[in-house]
Amino acid sequence: MRYDEFVEVVAREAGVDREQAERAVRATLQTLAERIAQGEARDLASRLPPELAPWVATTTPAERFDVDEFMRRVAERFDVDEFMRRVAERAKTDVPAAERLARVVFDALARAIGPDELADVAAELSKDYAFLLPRGPYIEVLPADAFAQRVAERAGLDEDGARRAIEAVLQTLAERIAGGEVDDLRMRLPIELHEPLMRGREQSAGRATRMAVEDFLARVAAREQVGLAEARNHTAAVLSTLREAVGDEEFLDVTSQLPTEYDVVLAR
Repeated sequence: MRYDEFVEVVAREAGVDREQAERAVRATLQTLAERIAQGEARDLASRLPPELAPWVATTTPAERFDVDEFMRRVAERFDVDEFMRRVAERAKTDVPAAERLARVVFDALARAIGPDELADVAAELSKDYAFLLPRGPYIEVLPADAFAQRVAERAGLDEDGARRAIEAVLQTLAERIAGGEVDDLRMRLPIELHEPLMRGREQSAGRATRMAVEDFLARVAAREQVGLAEARNHTAAVLSTLREAVGDEEFLDVTSQLPTEYDVVLAR
């Protein structure tokens, strides 16, 4: 793939002009170069158009940061304010815009280097990067707006209320389950929902905190500043939507850590 073709793919799929596409490509590839080993970066550079090679070349060891830090660096390098105004007006933070840009660049990268080389790149990344990769594996992620809309419909909430409920339930759930399961959930959920999961994981130090369902609901109620009956209704709505978002198999992995008393808020 020629350089012009690469940039055109990004511009077309991201809905931006050529200048913005070039900035997006540069921001993503430079951040990727910081994340992968020097040898893999050299191999990747050798398979890309020569105009892109300097953005991938690196002389420093790989930094083992997670996908959230990857997105933060992309957003910092690519000033997403203009992008958000043009094509992501409903976005709440910089990160979702950076996520969309990065996914488009990874898609163009896959077309340019082929599945074998992409697999080599993917092997350098932790599993929380999987949803960014167009192949091997690709995980379809339910957008945060759609997640919130489903919770709102189930619980009879407005958009802001649904988002507060989602944050409260996900943070409490992350405290209740093992850290490894929290990481698996992050891989299957949009980046906008990672923060409450990480707060809960940090609160419990990655160890499942045993709590009765009444205690779980009390924590949700306190975080939302609602009554226990509302917290029960909101928790059920969030967990039902979580099941749809992550699939039955992953949801079973999560809920298998919960005793049967949690059936009052679970659709087992």
